[in-house]
Amino acid sequence: MSLFPYALARPFLFALDPEVAHDLTMASLARMQGTPLSSTYGRSSVSDPIELAGLRFANRVGLAAGLDKNARCIDGLAAMGFGFVEVGTVTPRAQGGNPKPRMFRLPEANALINRLGFNNDGLDAFLINVQKSSVRRPGTRHAMRLGLNIGKNADTPIENAVDDYLICLDGVYPHADYVTVNISSPNTKNLRALQSDAALDALLGRIAERRETLGSRHGKRVPIFVKIAPDLDEAQIGVIAATLRRHAMDGVVATNTTLSRAAVIGMRHADEAGGLSGAPVLQASNQVISQLRAALGNGFPIIGVGGVMSGMDAVSKIKAGADVVQIYTGLIYKGPALVTQAANSIKSMRSSQG
Repeated sequence: MSLFPYALARPFLFALDPEVAHDLTMASLARMQGTPLSSTYGRSSVSDPIELAGLRFANRVGLAAGLDKNARCIDGLAAMGFGFVEVGTVTPRAQGGNPKPRMFRLPEANALINRLGFNNDGLDAFLINVQKSSVRRPGTRHAMRLGLNIGKNADTPIENAVDDYLICLDGVYPHADYVTVNISSPNTKNLRALQSDAALDALLGRIAERRETLGSRHGKRVPIFVKIAPDLDEAQIGVIAATLRRHAMDGVVATNTTLSRAAVIGMRHADEAGGLSGAPVLQASNQVISQLRAALGNGFPIIGVGGVMSGMDAVSKIKAGADVVQIYTGLIYKGPALVTQAANSIKSMRSSQG
């Protein structure tokens, strides 16, 4: 049980610039993790295990990539009761991202807009932080699973994007429970073009080849997921599903942020460039999940993300066809209590269905 209600901290954090608040929160979490101070935000993990992509998850609620881009706070995030945590997106070389300001709150919509642009300290620093985590210490048994999310540098031409993904895959493979290939951020120029038919086929073909090499080298097979956008029509989703199957990808993360502003027209900051996350993305994300499930059939792992602000929202993702869910913007608006609430709601829904 958390000793410090998030409701007391939120007014202070929301009085700050969103990125300043984020940086302050992550720096504090990095300092407190692994110390008695973690009890101020820590929560017990709900036991609701699931086997997915050959992995056992302690429960069905995870953290989406983007909050901890540099993998500095894995242990602190684990203490919040997540069944799995995904960190990144990491790129081969450090980069500052897009000019500031680049993060905006839309509190009346429980939403954020960001155009951060994969700001991170680079692959080498990322891997040092991953290995410092107690989750990844040799001989340590930990119920929480760790996903490592990879991308391309902004100045890498899109025709050479596969090179960046392979560099990152080589680096993260030995340390990940699963790897997510992020081809859906709207904040790196032309990145979403990798979701098109020929580009996706070429990218996943190369990744599949490298996975076989890495599997032999490290003596283990690490599942690979692909993260896609919500701004896709049913025909595009069908092509993506077929491509995922063709290259034996292990799962899909649906979805990233949206470019649509239909749900926030007229609100302050609504016209800012970037990806919209939070409550307005829920229905679009669920629709993509439903269409993916129809195209992929039962048994293909889907991680549902986008707009989970309550236990009911988490359940809606499972009902749409997701196996597990992730949260990010909901954590900012609702605090760590949302993790337990969502996990318990999914568990209760499953129990009621027998």
